[in-house]
Amino acid sequence: MAYRPVRKELSPAPPALSRWWERAEVPTWLVFAAIYGGWILLIVNANRIPWPLFSLAGAWLVTWHFSLQHEAIHGWLSLPRWLRHALVWPPIGGWLPFELYRRSHSQHHRDVDLTYPGFDTESVYHKPEDWARYSPAWRAVLMFNQTLLGRLLIGPLLRLRKLVLIEGGMLVRGDFRNLGIWLRFFAGLAVVLWFVSGVGHVPVWKYYLLVVYPGFSLGLLRAFIEHRWGEHPEERVAIVESNWVFGLLFLWNNIHVVHHLHPSLPWFRIPAAWRGARAELLALNGHYRFAGYGEIARAWLLRPVFVPVHPEPRPEQGA
Repeated sequence: MAYRPVRKELSPAPPALSRWWERAEVPTWLVFAAIYGGWILLIVNANRIPWPLFSLAGAWLVTWHFSLQHEAIHGWLSLPRWLRHALVWPPIGGWLPFELYRRSHSQHHRDVDLTYPGFDTESVYHKPEDWARYSPAWRAVLMFNQTLLGRLLIGPLLRLRKLVLIEGGMLVRGDFRNLGIWLRFFAGLAVVLWFVSGVGHVPVWKYYLLVVYPGFSLGLLRAFIEHRWGEHPEERVAIVESNWVFGLLFLWNNIHVVHHLHPSLPWFRIPAAWRGARAELLALNGHYRFAGYGEIARAWLLRPVFVPVHPEPRPEQGA
């Protein structure tokens, strides 16, 4: 198949920011204040809050923080890059250095490579030759991960396994290019965990069990249906018309096709951009659209969404 770029020209460009609070990105600053203020209040009052509520609120804030990190990669353009990256750098999510996420996610946005294993850093697909050599047990694990229940339960473990294999493999080969990133990450994590355990009197294991892991899972809810194989890149990006609860949590990245077409569009303008070009966007992405996460759960809670074997090799650009 010949390379064809994403047809961004078929999607009308959203209007320029006109109101002062849009230009100053006031909604993003409010989210920033809510995340960090909420997290501090939650930790300080941890022993006064029933653990189910503590876990729910903590997971929500960690996922929201990850959404803000995503926004800082693409948007928040009223600030210089170094400042917006510094503001979202604190590792309250506990597992992935922001600098690594920024690098890999930028690679993910090479839309022509979407879904190709080895090229798309966020692909869940496997090369046919790799799948053929997997044991039946490992294939069963990967197929369970293709159900929504599996993605929420074991998805974080599989993502961590992949991270360890990649980063550990670099160290084994004598490649220390990411060492500084990890040293900075662990220094920041030490401060975060000191605050959690020393100020909030929450054991580290409890923070990881009740906050980090479910927060990780909640983030994978959004990513579960985000991409699939399609002949053309724009057909590989989903639309999930969820409610304001999940829309705010994911900073409207659930309307994912708008984000891929206009990555620097502020998150609070995505719904209007979607409403203004709904028919064109649905035609562009092959009507790869869902009414909400309830529809997704009903379809794939216990059933694999697809077999994660990529159907074709990556085409050469310009072929």
